[in-house]
Amino acid sequence: MYAAVRRYEGVTDPAEAGRRVNEGFVPLVRQVSGFVAYYWVDAGSGVMVSTSVFQNQAGAEESSKKAADFVRDNLTSLFPNPPQVMAGQVVASA
Repeated sequence: MYAAVRRYEGVTDPAEAGRRVNEGFVPLVRQVSGFVAYYWVDAGSGVMVSTSVFQNQAGAEESSKKAADFVRDNLTSLFPNPPQVMAGQVVASA
C-alpha cells in the first residue's frame, strides 16, 4: 500500500473546508484506481491534514494531482498557503 499525506496551514474556515472536501473531493478520490481510504482531519489552529491510502503508488500519485486541482478550483479562498506533501510506501498498519 501507498499513502499520500497533505498538510495545509492557515486554513481560514475549517468547517467550510471540511464541507467542500466531503461533498466535492471525496467522491473524486474514491474513483481513483486502487483506492483504500481517505481521511480529512482538523488538527486545530488552522491546520488541516489529509491522508489518502491506495493499493499502489500510481493511485497515491494520482490522488495528489487531483487534490492540487481540487484545491486550485475550489479552496484557494480558504487555503492561503500551499500544502506540505509527503508520500510513500506503507510499511506498517493496523
